[in-house]
Amino acid sequence: MSNKSVTARLALFDLDHTLLSGDSDVLWCDFLMDLGVLDRDAFSARSADIEACYKAGTVDAAEFAQFYLSTLKGRTPAQWEPLRQQFLREQVIPRIPRASFDLVRRHQQQGALVVLTTATNRYLTTLTADHLGITDVIATEPELIDGVFSGASTGVLNMRAGKVTRLHAWLLERGLQLNQFDSTGYSDSINDLPLLEAVDHAVAVNADAKLTAIAEQRGWRTLQLA
Repeated sequence: MSNKSVTARLALFDLDHTLLSGDSDVLWCDFLMDLGVLDRDAFSARSADIEACYKAGTVDAAEFAQFYLSTLKGRTPAQWEPLRQQFLREQVIPRIPRASFDLVRRHQQQGALVVLTTATNRYLTTLTADHLGITDVIATEPELIDGVFSGASTGVLNMRAGKVTRLHAWLLERGLQLNQFDSTGYSDSINDLPLLEAVDHAVAVNADAKLTAIAEQRGWRTLQLA
């Protein structure tokens, strides 16, 4: 605990490469390419490039979001639902380590408000959150026009500093503020440095090289879940 006079706890979890051994967006693209829904020639190389740039922290946030949201374009949530359920069963659930469930449960048993905060879009990640037993999700919001995915996002992207902006807004909607909590943040990625700097206790999970170096410099706790 920090020395703040607070009793409420908040646990913030990144998803991809943190609680999940993989990247939801990349797995989704691969899944759709394997099924022939996406053209492999058109998407494979670009997906790999975007993923590499994201890991390096160099990708443009809007470009990142639009590329992956474009995979949903032209269909309604109901039309995607059978494939979303299949994706969860075949690609997501097998990649969630037991240690991830245990860590989430431990915070919940301690009475913490547990939130999944992810750059991946809400449509793909809410089923994952449900499977993990997490009710509250902050995610990139896909735009719907007349009930159909447009391929664009809406609102502030839940990525980099946007995760902090979205967190403050999410708390404010509930009449809360971050400084009311003893807060812990978990992430693998240098992209989440703003979020980890905003909480009381930063934990680098399965961390990339850049985040590992910062965690060592600042004495942050490190963790391997997979």
